Amino acid sequence: MTKERVRIGVIGCGNIAFQKHLPSLSKLGSKVSLAGFCDIVKERADKAAAEYGTKDAVVYENYKELLQDESIDVVQVLTPNISHANITVDALEAGKHVMCEKPMAINSKEAKLMVEAAKRTGKKLTVAYQHRHRRDSFFLNQLIEDGELGEIYFAKSHAVRRRGVPTWGVFLDKEKQGGGALIDIGTHALDLTLWLMDNYKPKSVMGSTYSKLNDKPDGNIFGRWDPEKFAGVEDSAFGYIKMENGATITLEASWALNVINPKESQVTLCGTEAGAEMFGDADANEGYVVLNTSKHDQLLEMETQPSNLMPSLQAEEDIGYLEAKRWIDAVVNDEEPMVKPEQAYVVTQILEALYKSAETGQSVQIDELE
Repeated sequence: MTKERVRIGVIGCGNIAFQKHLPSLSKLGSKVSLAGFCDIVKERADKAAAEYGTKDAVVYENYKELLQDESIDVVQVLTPNISHANITVDALEAGKHVMCEKPMAINSKEAKLMVEAAKRTGKKLTVAYQHRHRRDSFFLNQLIEDGELGEIYFAKSHAVRRRGVPTWGVFLDKEKQGGGALIDIGTHALDLTLWLMDNYKPKSVMGSTYSKLNDKPDGNIFGRWDPEKFAGVEDSAFGYIKMENGATITLEASWALNVINPKESQVTLCGTEAGAEMFGDADANEGYVVLNTSKHDQLLEMETQPSNLMPSLQAEEDIGYLEAKRWIDAVVNDEEPMVKPEQAYVVTQILEALYKSAETGQSVQIDELE
């Protein structure tokens, strides 16, 4: 691109826009102009434009009107899951590059349409799996690329909260979100696992979902929820994923589980040369990695603290900012985004297979989804 600034349109001005995307994009300064804001609740778009928009920013209630603005280069799709595919495909067809919030779509059929649209239009498409941008994630990925773990044949994807049920927005609305804890936070842990393993060839999935604690709102960090509203989606999901090369992944995702030591957006990896496990505060980019192996007839462990990981990244560079920066840099420099749409598509395939397995009680073959 030869433009002095990348002009951005934001579709969906709810909580995730104000929590992550708008503050992160605003930190890019003169690199970007936040020029268009759309939400079906106009007051939310008005608020976003007033706080983050350019002086000439335009507010819309219909996203198709925003897409008609030929000056907008990039669109951030930050709407409920049910509308990700339609809006993304329309935006790509309108000549925009697109970052879509996770998950890519509510099923693999819709996700595939998004991948095909990106290929057909030649526009860039990425999905907001920001946990790849953490310092501990980068560190562990480099170790794996250097062969430190050897062949990774077993992994655990951790996405477990003790009591962390989101009580705002449409998180408890199955029709709009497609599911509960699995599609919300399980998707992050699964994406991180597949990326670190560099393995995107799942074969089969077996899974279970539970709604066991939806009438027990005590102690929730986001405030008590209404049990009547928290009835249509799962509070927990667990899966067993078999890859084509024989590797296996176990996935645990829960908004509310009776455990003492929850882990969220973290991974455990077991390889032929060593193992690795993530600890610490992942959301604050303060996670660390513990490696384990054996040498000289001794079992060895090595802990890498956050301050020693990727020193070129400053502590104030939160993962939302890093995600935004690398995305806009990819657009400007005509490079592949860090999260490729084909990778996010595989995540959606596995999520869909797990839900289907939980419903049928049977193992689901990935090649039978379509």
